[in-house]
Amino acid sequence: MPFVLDASVALAWAFEDESTPYTDWVQDALAHDLARVPGIWPMEVLNAMLVSERRGRIAMAATVGFITIVRGLPIEIEGPSLDRLANETIAVARQHALSVYDASYLDLAMREGLPLATRDQRLRAASRAAGVELFE
Repeated sequence: MPFVLDASVALAWAFEDESTPYTDWVQDALAHDLARVPGIWPMEVLNAMLVSERRGRIAMAATVGFITIVRGLPIEIEGPSLDRLANETIAVARQHALSVYDASYLDLAMREGLPLATRDQRLRAASRAAGVELFE
């Protein structure tokens, strides 16, 4: 079953100390499921990797390896739409007290009727409040 993938889950795949049975399970699910992500996802993931490099948490070679792996996964990126962001996504952010970044994941899950894979506790709570199934 397709699902919406939050960056918090994908980034755990790059860092052993952030990996959990849940994040491993979600990664394994990509062997047979498609993940959908909002347009912000690649920038969020790449920025987190770059910041981690700058802080000495990960080597550039590990970032390159991680990106290579992620590029081979069945992840479909939804193009950003200013109209959508300025109307629906910001309304979801306001209603659930989320950042527009986090609301973009919830908005996509709501529109597509897909479960949401996230480690973010606020986003999990907002998903429940919005009636969005969590990918578990």
